[in-house]
Amino acid sequence: MTLSEVLPSVRQLSTVEKLKLIRILAEDLEAAEDISPLEPLKTYDLPTPYNSFGSGLVLMQALELADEA
Repeated sequence: MTLSEVLPSVRQLSTVEKLKLIRILAEDLEAAEDISPLEPLKTYDLPTPYNSFGSGLVLMQALELADEA
């Protein structure tokens, strides 16, 4: 069965039934193997704005422009 075949039926579900379906699908994905590209106990570098002193200024300028719009 394809997504295009299932989707019309899913759209007819109530909100509560849709949430239950989401939970069921999430549990199925959680139980599936190899769905995460991350490896347990491995360290990953995560870029942050720390020690990027110009990024605060750029962010403030972007916020000011957004306020003007």
